[in-house]
Amino acid sequence: MNKVIIATDSSAYLPKEYVDQYQIPVLPLTVNWEGKSYYDGIDIQAEEFYQQLSQSKSMATTSQVTVGQFLEVFGKLLDAGNQVLYLGISSGISATIDSALQASAELGNPENLIVMDSKLVSMALSLMVLEVARAAEKGASLQECHELAQDAYGRIGVYFTVDTLEYLHRGGRINSAKRLLGSTLNLKPIMEIRGGKIELLESVRSRKKALIRMVELIEKGVDGRSPVRLAPFHALAFDDMVTMENLAKERLNPVEIIRSEVSPVIGSHVGPGTVSMAYMVG
Repeated sequence: MNKVIIATDSSAYLPKEYVDQYQIPVLPLTVNWEGKSYYDGIDIQAEEFYQQLSQSKSMATTSQVTVGQFLEVFGKLLDAGNQVLYLGISSGISATIDSALQASAELGNPENLIVMDSKLVSMALSLMVLEVARAAEKGASLQECHELAQDAYGRIGVYFTVDTLEYLHRGGRINSAKRLLGSTLNLKPIMEIRGGKIELLESVRSRKKALIRMVELIEKGVDGRSPVRLAPFHALAFDDMVTMENLAKERLNPVEIIRSEVSPVIGSHVGPGTVSMAYMVG
């Protein structure tokens, strides 16, 4: 039986131990900053990036994974006799999925290659990738893995808060009216990924309240179901991440917690100080 390989991109920022354990190919997006280009998670790491970004006046931009990168990775995997399911960053956030589809077309749209728009990003995407990779390791077929990924989408949620909406505004990821709401009233925004895009859910009056409110929203989303998996992650906000994690542990009794950071390519658009938590039930 041909091996089913689950591939993803660097926006997921799945910790290396899981990438290695399940042999997950990770295609890097690109961070363009101060005249240089960096492969996300390869040429530049999260903590050093945020420390420098917090002291810089220049904004970083990002570029999608190229068709050429996908052709190289897909080609090698298929030539080795594997079947491939690529679970990629939401098309509402990046054009990376378009590159993957173009690469698939150039390869003749082979039956043993499936490209799926996860409509997720960061650790929310990682939770999907990890569940499907575990199924593949146990012998699930390519089609079964695809169906599992589609099912997992409805069991995953993610909330985050930022120090400032400036990064999202400049990067075009959130509109001016929502930016004005946060800055004028000096409120802390709570956002989610909904329908594959970043949406402002509500605002609260302090960072502490934002952390508490996100856990309340996760608890509401879990709605008594089990098992629960949590994935807290941050951009130079480790202490706040741990505070939220501890509160969530008390309320939700998770069977697994996977900590990570916001990848530089995503952090370019949300900025230092971001703290987030993804969850998955079932």
